[in-house]
Amino acid sequence: MKPADALVVERAQRVLDERIRPAITARSVALELRIAPVPGEPIAPTEALALQYTPYRPGDPWGAAWSTAWFRASARIPDAWLGERIEAVVDLGFDTTWPGFQCEGLAYTPAMEPIKAINPRNQWVPIEAAPGEDVEFYIEAAANPNLLDHLPLFPTWQGDRSTASDQPLYAVKRADLTAFDVECHELALDVEVLLELQAELEDGPRRASVLRGIDRAMDAIDLHRVAETAAYARAVLRPLLERPASASEHTLSAIGHAHIDSAWLWPVRETVRKVARTTTSMTQLLSEEPEFLYGMSSAQQYEWLRDNRPEVYSRVAAAVRDGRFVPLGGMWVESDAVLPSGESLVRQFTYGQGFFRREFGITCKGVWLPDSFGYSAALPQLMRRAGFEWFLSQKLSWNQVNTFPHHTFHWEGIDGTRMFSHFPPIDTYNARLSVGELAGARRRFAQADRASGSIAAVGWGDGGGGTTREMVGRSRRLASLEGSPRVTWERPDDFFDRAKQEVTDPPVWVGELVLEAHRGTLTSQHRTKQGNRRGEQLLVEAELWAATATARAGAAYPYDELDSLWKTLLLHQFHDILPGTSIAWVHREAVESYAALARNAVDLIRRSLDALAGAGATELIANASPFERSGVPAFGIAVPGHADVEPPTIEQTDDGIVIDNGVLRVTVSADGLITSAVEKTSGRDAIASGRAAGLLQMHQDFPNTRDAWDVDAHYRNRVEDLTAADSINVQEDADGVHVVVERSFSDSCVRQRITVPPASAVIRIAQETDWHEHERLLKVAFPLALNADHTTAETQFGYVKRVTHANTSWQTAQFEHSMHRFVHAEEPGFGASLVGDSTYGYDVLRDSDDTTGVTTTVRLSLLRSPRYPDPMADQGVHTHEYALVVGSQVADATRSAIELDTPLRRFRGAKAVAPLVRVEGDGILVSALKLAADRSGDLIVRLYEPNGRRAVARLTVDADYGPGQAVSLLEEPTDIAVGAPPAPDGTLRLTPFEVLTLRFAAVGRAPQNIAGQGDRHTKGTAE
Repeated sequence: MKPADALVVERAQRVLDERIRPAITARSVALELRIAPVPGEPIAPTEALALQYTPYRPGDPWGAAWSTAWFRASARIPDAWLGERIEAVVDLGFDTTWPGFQCEGLAYTPAMEPIKAINPRNQWVPIEAAPGEDVEFYIEAAANPNLLDHLPLFPTWQGDRSTASDQPLYAVKRADLTAFDVECHELALDVEVLLELQAELEDGPRRASVLRGIDRAMDAIDLHRVAETAAYARAVLRPLLERPASASEHTLSAIGHAHIDSAWLWPVRETVRKVARTTTSMTQLLSEEPEFLYGMSSAQQYEWLRDNRPEVYSRVAAAVRDGRFVPLGGMWVESDAVLPSGESLVRQFTYGQGFFRREFGITCKGVWLPDSFGYSAALPQLMRRAGFEWFLSQKLSWNQVNTFPHHTFHWEGIDGTRMFSHFPPIDTYNARLSVGELAGARRRFAQADRASGSIAAVGWGDGGGGTTREMVGRSRRLASLEGSPRVTWERPDDFFDRAKQEVTDPPVWVGELVLEAHRGTLTSQHRTKQGNRRGEQLLVEAELWAATATARAGAAYPYDELDSLWKTLLLHQFHDILPGTSIAWVHREAVESYAALARNAVDLIRRSLDALAGAGATELIANASPFERSGVPAFGIAVPGHADVEPPTIEQTDDGIVIDNGVLRVTVSADGLITSAVEKTSGRDAIASGRAAGLLQMHQDFPNTRDAWDVDAHYRNRVEDLTAADSINVQEDADGVHVVVERSFSDSCVRQRITVPPASAVIRIAQETDWHEHERLLKVAFPLALNADHTTAETQFGYVKRVTHANTSWQTAQFEHSMHRFVHAEEPGFGASLVGDSTYGYDVLRDSDDTTGVTTTVRLSLLRSPRYPDPMADQGVHTHEYALVVGSQVADATRSAIELDTPLRRFRGAKAVAPLVRVEGDGILVSALKLAADRSGDLIVRLYEPNGRRAVARLTVDADYGPGQAVSLLEEPTDIAVGAPPAPDGTLRLTPFEVLTLRFAAVGRAPQNIAGQGDRHTKGTAE
C-alpha cells in the first residue's frame, strides 16, 4: 500500500471507530437496573417475576460460573425523542472477540414474552414505546464462563459446576436507553464495506476512486456533529457503492446461520437456552429484513424449543411456513460422521426427517454437516437411500497438510453411490460477509470454470448468536458491487439445484473424506465412546426381541420407550460429545445417560424375552447376532448346545506359558507378552519373529493447540514399552483358562487377562486399566508377520482399505486411522485381524529388514489424557476387550467383531423360540429387525453385504407377514434406487456393500396406536 493510501485508510478507520459508530447510540439515558441472582439451575421465565430484585450499579460484579442473574431494567423515554427508533443497549460485560462463548442474555417484556437476545456482537433490544412513556423489561443473563479465549487452549476447572469458581465473572459495562441513529448506522456500514473493498483491490482506477471517495467522505463529516453531517458523507460514498459487479462475477449464496453446537464448552441444558436465545433474535431479524433467510439444522434443537419454549417455537414455525426459516440437514443432530454405527446414522436421518415432516410437512433435500471431523465413505449410499440429493461440509478446509482439490463435486462411497457435494470455499461456517471473506471464496473456488458461485453460512456460530443486522446491511451493499463477489440470500436447495445444472460433469472423489486434523477424537473420553457402542448394540437388540415378542406373543411394541432411548443416543453422537471434545460437565452427564439407557434397554430386552419364552426353569440362550452360536440359530432362543470340545492345554516351557487349543498354539512370555501365535493347520505364526504382541506402549501426547481434538505426528518420537510385569498367573474359572498379567507404570496400573477359547482362532484380551496419566497416549501393539500393502478397517455397513506405506503427503498425513469393530491385515494366503469392543483409533507401522522381511505392526489406541477442555479426561478405571483373530479373512473379522459386540443372553424360561427372520447363505447380514415407525405393525428388515463382493442368500420371514418390498431408509416407497426386493422364493442378491431395507406388511394385524399418542405418528413417516 502506498504511504498516501495508508494515511487515508488510517484516518477513515479512526473516524469510523471513534466518531461514527459511537454516534449511532450517542443519545441515551441510563437504565435503572435491579438484579436477582439465581445461583443454581435456571428457572422458568414466569418464576422470575416472583424473585426479590435489589438495586444494581453497572460495574458491580455479577454471575459466578454457570449461574443465572435476572435483571429488571426501567427508564422513561425522553419527550424529545419523538419519531426516533428507540432501543436499549446492554453490555453485560462482554469480550467482543468471542460471541457465543461467554455471558449471554435474553430480553423479555413484563409479561415474560421473549423480545430478543443480547450477546457481544448484538447488544441492542428493540423498545416498543413512545416518548414520555415508562419502559420496563427483563433480562435473563447466563454467566457462562469463557473457555475459548486463546490458543493454545489451557486447562480450566470452569468446565463443571463441581469444580468451577464461585467468584463473579462479569460486570455490566453499559445499560442505556438510546435513540438509534439510522443514518450513522448506515454510514458506518458504507465506510466499513468500502475500506474492506479497497484492501482487496489491486492498484488501479477502481481502488483509487474508492480511496479518494472515502477521503472526501471524511471531509464531509463534522466530527463534532456526526449525526447532522452523516447524510453528506453518505452522498459522497453513494456513487462508489452503486457501481455494479461485472456480469461474470462470482455469486455467493448466503443463508443465515448460527451452527449451535448441541454441547461443547457448555452443557446440554445451556444449549437449550442458546437455541431459544438465537431463534428469538433470528425471528425478530426476519420480521425487519424482508430479503433475509435463516437456516437451522438439528431436529433435536427444534424439539427442545417445542417442548421448553413453545412461545418461541410458534414464531419459528410461522417463519418456516413463510419459507423464511429453513430447516436444514434432515438429521436429529449434526452428528459425528465417522464413529456412529451404520444403524445410528440411519436413525439420525429417520428421526430427523420424521420430525420435520410431522411438524412442518417438510422433507429436507440435503445433509448439512459443516463441522464434523471427517466423513465415512459409507455416507453417500446412506444419504441417497434416505432420499437426500446433496451434501454440504466445510471442515476439510482445516486440513493440516493437503488442500482438498474440489468444492463442487461428486462424492463416491464404498458401494459406488455418488452424492452431489459442495464445500464452501469461503472456508468458514460463521461468515460475517466481509469483503475479504468473499474475495477469498472467489479466489479459492476450484470449480469457477463451470459454476457461477458458492454458498456461505452467515452468522456468529458454535455458541450461537446467528446473523446480525450489520451482516444483512453488508449483504445489501454487496448484492452487486464492482470489485467484489455478489451476495444474494438464497435457500440451499435452490443453490444446489442451480449448481447441478451448471456442473453437469463434476469431478469425482472416491472414498472417505479424511480430516487431516482432530485425530485424537478417535480415542478421547473412552467412557463416552464405550457407552455409545454399548447403547448402539442394546437398542438394536431391544428392537429385535420386541418385534419378535409382538409377532410371537402378541406383546405391545414399546414404540415410545425405544424412541426416547434412540433420541438420547443420537443426541450424544453430536460431533463434540461422542468425539470427546466437550467440557467435563458434558461427559459426566453423557456417561450417566448411557448408563440409564443401558438399564432401560436391558429392561426392554428382559421383558420381551420373558414374553417370548414364558415362565419356566429351562436354561435358554437368546442369540441376537446374525450367526448361529452355541447351537442357537441367529435371532432365536433355544436350549444351548453342548459341543464336545477339548479345553485348551497349558504348559510351562522355557519360552513361557504355551496355550494349545487344537487350532492355535500361543506362547506368552515370562513378561506376559504374546511372542507366538501359530495356526496349527498352516504352521504360520501370526507374530513377527523376535517381536511381542499385546505390548502396551505409552507416548508423550502434547499436541500443538487442541488437546482433546488432536494427536500430532511428533507423538511417535518418544515411546515407552511397558514390558515389566508385576505378576503373571494362570487362572481358571467358568469361562475357561486365562493368563493374567498385572503391570504398574508411572501412576497407573493395568491388568490383562489373555484367553484362547477352545477350538478357536481367536486370542482374547480383557483389560482393566487404572489410568492416572496426563498428556499421554496408551496403545497396544501387534507386530504381525505379514507383508500387507493395506489394512481393511470396518466402517458403517462395510469397510475401507488403507495403504500401509506413506508414499505421498496424503498418506503421510493419515498416520492415525479410524475403525469400528475391526482392522484386518493380510498377504496372499494368510491374514490376521484385531477386533475391539470400544476402540476406534489405530495406526500401522511398516518395517522391513533382511532377517524377517516386512512386518506390519497394527496398534490400537486405548486411552488418552488430554487436559483441555476437561483437565481430568479419562482419569480412573477403564475396561477394554480386544482380540487377535489368526489366519482370518475379512468375513472372519466381521463375525468375530459381531460376536464380541453381541454377547449371548442366558436366562431361564419355558420354551425355545424360532427366529422371526432367517437368512440362508453367506455374505448377507441383518443389521436391524424392528417394527415400522408409523405403527402400522409392518416389519422392517435391514440387510447389508459386509465383504465387498456380490452375494446371494435366501431370506425367510414369518408367515404372518406379506411379501417384502424394498423401501428407503425412511421405511417408505420411493423413486430413488433402494435395491431389489426378494424373489418369490426369498432369494436376495446384493451388490458389494449394498444396504437394503425391506418392509413386510403385517397380515391380519391391527396397527398399534397407543391411546393419546396417535397424533405423533399420523403422517406415515419414520421416526
